[in-house]
Amino acid sequence: MTALPVEPTWSHTKHGFTHRFLREISVAVAYLILLLILFIVRPDFFHVQFFLTWVTAAPVLVAAVGMSMVIIAREIDISIGSMFSVCGVCAALMAKMGWPMPVVAMVTLLLGAAFGAANGLLVAFLGLPSIVVTLATMVIMRQSLIWMRQGQSVHDTPADFQWLGHTQHFGQWMLLISAAVILLAFHWGLKHLYAGRAIYAVGSDREAARLVGIRPKLTIFSVFMLMGALSGLAALLNSIRQPVVSPDAGFGLELQVIAAVVVGGIAITGGRGNLIGTLLGVILLIQIDPELKWLGRDPAWQKAIQGAIILIAVSTDALQRGNK
Repeated sequence: MTALPVEPTWSHTKHGFTHRFLREISVAVAYLILLLILFIVRPDFFHVQFFLTWVTAAPVLVAAVGMSMVIIAREIDISIGSMFSVCGVCAALMAKMGWPMPVVAMVTLLLGAAFGAANGLLVAFLGLPSIVVTLATMVIMRQSLIWMRQGQSVHDTPADFQWLGHTQHFGQWMLLISAAVILLAFHWGLKHLYAGRAIYAVGSDREAARLVGIRPKLTIFSVFMLMGALSGLAALLNSIRQPVVSPDAGFGLELQVIAAVVVGGIAITGGRGNLIGTLLGVILLIQIDPELKWLGRDPAWQKAIQGAIILIAVSTDALQRGNK
């Protein structure tokens, strides 16, 4: 059987390793520079905010894992922020109605998977452009949530919902461990499972993937559905962190997640990248907001910086392809 085209393996030479992981190394260095600046200017950051920054990053990382698979398959989903908001509010409302937490968690994941499956059906089987489909579903979900909630947050969630009934410290570690498990499981799956390699193959060359026995439509549908389920899980992990769940919780998440994925080395043209790069992209971008605040700068610059990072990352990919 013909081997699947997958993300190229790295050379064992020092030059090959450096070239192969150039983006990841660059992002890691940029992150360390940000930490070094804080260590010099505001060393108290590491006593108060450093751990909390990682806790904040955990739900974003889970959502970014889903977005990574979609972009590797050469698609895009900008409805993730609206999906995140709807799933978070629904989880809080179910908890307030007294539903058992395992049921709340399962229904939230299924709700996200259903949203993702709807996007996947329209993109994979009807052949509609993913950016158009997800723009439409983003608006539909966002406006529906505004209509249903009239801008009101969900207050007074029960004790077994906040941190899943555990202490805050234990709950924070639980979030970090959950995100780490999701990251490692999907990183391994993309590298070693046939389904994971199929995503790279479809993103690299859809027709070639079809000729070696892969079903591109089913693969694309599956990544959208998986991304929806992971968005639901991310929304749940985010919602249990606070007693008030806002319908605006996912506002701007699509920009944050796409920026993290692209800057982490996943090619916007599909077929290349890995989830370790996604992790580095997430922690780099999450670090920007507290960095601006602790250095006394206007946090409103965060979105502008994220947009600039996307532009620089995409431009770098284009220049690298042009030099080959």
